[in-house]
Amino acid sequence: MNTIMSIEGNVQYAITLDAGVWIFDDRKVDLTTYFQEKPVQKDEIAEYTKSVSAHWDREIQEGAVFPPTLKTERKFKKQEVLTGTFGISFRDFLKNAEPLKEASTVTIVTESDQITIPLEQAYTLILGFSKDGKPLFEDGPIHVYYEDGSNEQNPIKHVRKFVVQ
Repeated sequence: MNTIMSIEGNVQYAITLDAGVWIFDDRKVDLTTYFQEKPVQKDEIAEYTKSVSAHWDREIQEGAVFPPTLKTERKFKKQEVLTGTFGISFRDFLKNAEPLKEASTVTIVTESDQITIPLEQAYTLILGFSKDGKPLFEDGPIHVYYEDGSNEQNPIKHVRKFVVQ
């Protein structure tokens, strides 16, 4: 199965998407809890400052050596990746494609259908790319969810590309 899709049409840059590498992306979200929790907009500068501060505090308290707990933390993260159900926001990909001023809709092209949504709604889409730690081979490469979770039980499947019009 091909995990490559594209964003094309009325965009400054045609973008190629590879769902096979998103598992390593820090922007991924856990789909088992995403629609039950209210998503919070993150301030990237504040998040970075907090992480650097935590690292600095840890080095002061424990020294610059790597205590055994760090290996345990990495092992937990690896286990989470191997068993998790994840998605990623479509916003950054669409933003990088830079839709032209006259663009107003995005068409999601699937194996058998075409679903057209307003451009502003497309910015809020969530692209599911793994279930229980496995890629979506049967009906993938991705599942498209609306941010409000209204199609959580019946996402758009068999997606081949996105066309901005």
